[in-house]
Amino acid sequence: MKNNSLNYLLFMRIIHLFFTAIVLLCSFSAHAQEDVWLLIDTKKLELEVKLADVTLVKYSNIAIGRNGSGFKQKRGDDTTPLGKYKISWINRKSQYHLFFGFNYPSVENVQQALKKGLVDKKTYSRVIIAHKNNQVPPQNTPLGGLIGIHGLGRGDKKIHESMNWTHGCIALTNEQINNLDKLIKKDTIVVVK
Repeated sequence: MKNNSLNYLLFMRIIHLFFTAIVLLCSFSAHAQEDVWLLIDTKKLELEVKLADVTLVKYSNIAIGRNGSGFKQKRGDDTTPLGKYKISWINRKSQYHLFFGFNYPSVENVQQALKKGLVDKKTYSRVIIAHKNNQVPPQNTPLGGLIGIHGLGRGDKKIHESMNWTHGCIALTNEQINNLDKLIKKDTIVVVK
């Protein structure tokens, strides 16, 4: 009888620990998803999924714009813009398999462009108002648009592995972007350096 009581108590303790672990994991997952952000290193050609300062996943051999990274001066310059963005929309039917669109141009991008005379005050105002209202900024500015992270679609993986080939976006393989899709969502912060 004493053995059965001990087994029962042990069983109940295990059940209690199991449910406590489930509750903690669920609350951690909800919190973690909010704090996940992306760091894209255009020199190392790496994309890191981060939780605070901890790297959760690292994707190597990403591709960026044909002309490297820097200040994107105009549409079609094939430059990947540097800065801080967030995922503003997700296209799951993209020709590139999946597309995570940035809120590009950022306030900083358009301020710099206005100072350099690359955009007029009307364009500047439209971008600023979109950001203030947490909307996707105009994608048809002289600075270009439709910048984000995407897969290869039907593209050649060998070309992807051998050169930077995009018009300014960050490209991953289809497998990598499928994995990334499980970790990020709309409004995830992206830092491109």
